[in-house]
Amino acid sequence: MNAPENVAAAFKDERKRTYLNAEGADRPLKSPVPHEVLEWARAYRLGRLRAELARHDCAAALLYDPINIRYAFDCSNMQVWTLHDPIRYALVFADGPGIMFEFKGCRHLDAGLPGIDELRDAVAWIFMAVGDKVESRVGPWADEIASLVRQHGGGNTRIACDRLEIPGVQALTERGLTCVEGGQVCELARSIKSPDEITLMRWTIRVCEAGMARIYEHSVPGVTERELWGHLHFENARSGGDWLETKLLTCGPNTNPWYTECSDRECRAGEMISFDTDMIGPYGYCADLSRSWTCGYTPMTPQQRTLYAAARDQIDHNLALLAPGLDFAEFNAKSWRIPEKYVDGRYSLAVHGVGMADEWPVVPLHVDFSPETAMSGRFEPGMVVCVESLISEKGSESVKLETQVLITETGAERLDSFPWEEV
Repeated sequence: MNAPENVAAAFKDERKRTYLNAEGADRPLKSPVPHEVLEWARAYRLGRLRAELARHDCAAALLYDPINIRYAFDCSNMQVWTLHDPIRYALVFADGPGIMFEFKGCRHLDAGLPGIDELRDAVAWIFMAVGDKVESRVGPWADEIASLVRQHGGGNTRIACDRLEIPGVQALTERGLTCVEGGQVCELARSIKSPDEITLMRWTIRVCEAGMARIYEHSVPGVTERELWGHLHFENARSGGDWLETKLLTCGPNTNPWYTECSDRECRAGEMISFDTDMIGPYGYCADLSRSWTCGYTPMTPQQRTLYAAARDQIDHNLALLAPGLDFAEFNAKSWRIPEKYVDGRYSLAVHGVGMADEWPVVPLHVDFSPETAMSGRFEPGMVVCVESLISEKGSESVKLETQVLITETGAERLDSFPWEEV
């Protein structure tokens, strides 16, 4: 092998040795996190949600979003299915019990979870489940919710609803309840992580990076985009993770424009392979990381090096800005300025929150930042955010980079460690 090939081979072996399971790449990763850490995280999350309910003067939260349900109770049952077929739900009182309404026949999945004070069978009333009987089914459902609010709400009839179809809102309103926006309540509660949550998130990132190492190991000419993407699924599933939110792995011309989903196209030697993990992993936490490298571990071309260097500049510049108390608008004013030739292929945001999924806040790229439309707020200790970059120009490939960062009391700490490419 010549010198560049020797370097590439050594880099590949280092990644495999560092990030795959030390017990063998054919074995799933086993979490070393003590069970009490999970218990502490559960108690903290439920306390955060209840505190936010009290701050918004709400008696309870009625949760249908399975990610919010998991945040509150840590019960996970058919989460992807119930994202689009809302059948199971939770009722969490600010000063009262936590009640889980589980899919019929599935109560055993929630047994022993400390935040759940009572288990009941869910009442399905959406059209998919009951067809033209929605009107007759939504009434008993609303009667049960209203009765519980009168019993445990202390006279407060305001409830925060995260996802609720129109017949449900109407039925609860007819029974004297006031439905308020629950998405804000949940997002703000979820935005500040405890040290125990960070421990759980670190493990999800560890599993994700093992999946990334598998992608890297198989990034050889002739492999298809879907084959590479499957390696991340495989590592996540066998190590206790949940799902991938997107299908963003492409190579060569498919990388530009971005957001093309992976296909059966075969990757060719020297082409850029770019991906964004969007992985919901063990313990329900998200590892949202992006990397780009060449197929076959070839040295980058001059154009690829230029694109990659610009992406690194953006990541490093914006990462260095992050600190507790920094206002989103001030971050925007100081953020990396994308060169004009890359503007058309830009990513729409510079930073976004992450926890059990992509979360609040979202800070747009400076090109798209407007004081009238951009959200207000500031970075706070305990937030976890992703710093993003997407660099391309007309006719080029795209380089996608992203790192996951904890806002600390004194600055910011990267939670991922999978190496950048040498350019």
